[in-house]
Amino acid sequence: MTEAVTPPSPSPSDPPSEALPPEKPGGSSADSAASENAITPADIRDGAAVALLVGVAGVLLGALWVWLAPRVQYVSNGEAVFLRNTESEGRIGSDGTFLLLSAGLGALSAVAVFLWRRRGGVPLVIGLGVGSVFAALVGWRVGLWLGPTSDLVVAAGKAGKGVPFDAPMQLLAYGVLLGWPMVAILVHLGLTAVWGPKDPSAAEPWAGAYTTPDGLLPRPPQD
Repeated sequence: MTEAVTPPSPSPSDPPSEALPPEKPGGSSADSAASENAITPADIRDGAAVALLVGVAGVLLGALWVWLAPRVQYVSNGEAVFLRNTESEGRIGSDGTFLLLSAGLGALSAVAVFLWRRRGGVPLVIGLGVGSVFAALVGWRVGLWLGPTSDLVVAAGKAGKGVPFDAPMQLLAYGVLLGWPMVAILVHLGLTAVWGPKDPSAAEPWAGAYTTPDGLLPRPPQD
């Protein structure tokens, strides 16, 4: 007589090889998300266009700086040139005006870029940063060019003895050149974080994968 053999029950310590749910057809969501976030040539072109347009906007910064910055005046006695008011804070005010204008234009450029491309992206942020640095430099040089001449001897000769004349535009603190790029990057990142498109949430478990209360799939029936 042959004795019936009962197959041993699985031990809890055994690796749940059958507990893994079958893969969902159509590929994983991670692969699709990675493909969506990949940098394309169109993204690079958008970043280059942003850098160019923002850099050209530096001309507006230079014009506004010359128009709105407080003036420092010199006066000549026929032999030398002196500050008309030695206690004037016009030079500090000139730096402050440049910084405020840079911050305002940086915020505007960030808003414009965000409204144009809400999804953002690394090339777009790099283009905005590079263009903002270039815009600050362009605004500084344009302001020096549009402002009074830097040749004090010629300016004093044209003004005449004892007649005050405007000093050339000047930045004492070159750190204000970072105002535009810093504000632009921070504002753009903030807008993207709050109102930009969100990453797709984790996919719901596949309906075909079901588990028992202990977290393991039941064994398939034995023939």
